[in-house]
Amino acid sequence: MNQKKLSYKIKQYLMFAGPGTILFLGVVIVPFLYGVYLTFTSWDGVSRTKPWVGLQNYLNAFQDTAFWSALGRTVLYSAFAVILINIVAFALAYLVTSGVKGQNFFRAGFFVPNLIGGIVLGYVWKFVFNRAYVALAGAIIGGTAPSPLSTTNGAMFCLIIVSVWQFAGYMMLIYVAGFMSVSDSLKEAAMIDGCTPSQAMWNVTIPLMRASFVQCIFLSITRCFMVYDVNLSLTNGEPFNSSVMAAMHVYNTAFTYKRYGQGQAEALILFLVCAIVGVTQVMIGKKGEVEA
Repeated sequence: MNQKKLSYKIKQYLMFAGPGTILFLGVVIVPFLYGVYLTFTSWDGVSRTKPWVGLQNYLNAFQDTAFWSALGRTVLYSAFAVILINIVAFALAYLVTSGVKGQNFFRAGFFVPNLIGGIVLGYVWKFVFNRAYVALAGAIIGGTAPSPLSTTNGAMFCLIIVSVWQFAGYMMLIYVAGFMSVSDSLKEAAMIDGCTPSQAMWNVTIPLMRASFVQCIFLSITRCFMVYDVNLSLTNGEPFNSSVMAAMHVYNTAFTYKRYGQGQAEALILFLVCAIVGVTQVMIGKKGEVEA
């Protein structure tokens, strides 16, 4: 009987979840394990032979000052971008759940930037910063204004602005779901007890939305740490490689400089850093979750 039950469950699993499992193994797990194997070789990405070099690629990665500079730059960029993305997303979610006229239209409008590909988005904003901003600033000051993309700090600032514009609409939907999950009766009870609207927001609504904050911050961190497409099309690492993020450095190491093994090792280090930061944030956030 137990064997019949087990075989029946296996058949059900293979029928419904089998195709998804095969795709997940073929697209995610197998390439990941193959990538880990390549970190122990000196493959150039082209030749048939893959000479075994052991831990040499990891030693080269730890000695690569350009990689650690790019990683530090990524951490700094992510810190500012994640904070701004979630502040803007929360504000937009509050706006479109407050009963404002045409709020469904605004929800769709704020979400649209997330649907635009990063490459296209970068070129659009590159035109804005290089042409529209320069022309407008020049008209205001009555002279010639430099593009913000031409300075090291300006390029980073532009990357942050574009990332906020792209991701805030997506995070807004999660915050909207969080706002809608808070019962109106709890807010009304707080108001009856003498709370002002701001006190009710801070002491009732926000604690009950902690799960939304955890999800949005986690998604923001992972997306910002792995940013590549906007980095490529908006700044291409310029000026003077001052805006090269970790993902771009990994790509250049593997495909431009033909050091595929070292590039894979650096990619694995980047993945571990991102995973540690993301999982730590989720664990800390989950501890304080409040249920209605």
